[in-house]
Amino acid sequence: MIRMATPGLACDSRRVALPPLVRSLADGAERILDRVLCVLGAVAFSQLPEFMQQYLQRLEGHLDEAKLALERLKDLAAQSGMTLDQLEAGAAQNPDRTLGGLGQIVRASVLRVQELGSADQALRQASAWTRPFAFLRHLDWGIARATLSIYRPAVPTTAEGLVYASAGMVAVLAAYHLLVRGPVVRALGKCPAAQPPAR
Repeated sequence: MIRMATPGLACDSRRVALPPLVRSLADGAERILDRVLCVLGAVAFSQLPEFMQQYLQRLEGHLDEAKLALERLKDLAAQSGMTLDQLEAGAAQNPDRTLGGLGQIVRASVLRVQELGSADQALRQASAWTRPFAFLRHLDWGIARATLSIYRPAVPTTAEGLVYASAGMVAVLAAYHLLVRGPVVRALGKCPAAQPPAR
């Protein structure tokens, strides 16, 4: 029977192994890269709890301001013998464009307080594992940019910071091996465990 030749596998034993010195240098460089990636992942992820804490403080400041503005509108409505809803409805129906805009301001103020209050409650009630998801779900880009503009990295001293640092090490190393090292090794057809031929 005639057998068709099959292409060699990615890890072909017939390939010439790298010289011991080159292989040793490559292995050493890879170990150093692994350690650097571990440090970068730990440092980057460990800053998340601190950033979210500073973001929450700024969010609460915006919430207090929004509540104060809403209280002033309630006082304005009370002076006219109306509720806030009546003030909004009456202003919206007024043919005067200036007074008509007051209804939009009232509505926007109510929605802003509700939005910020919901975000504040979600972040405060979230656990260490669910807080990043709550943060992303209720993220206010304006507040986030303002927080980032004055943010200063801090050394994590809490258990939550250590958990995030550990998660960062695992995540960065996994991404490197799955998305960078693995494809490169397969593309080069290199066998990581290859040994030089016996003499």
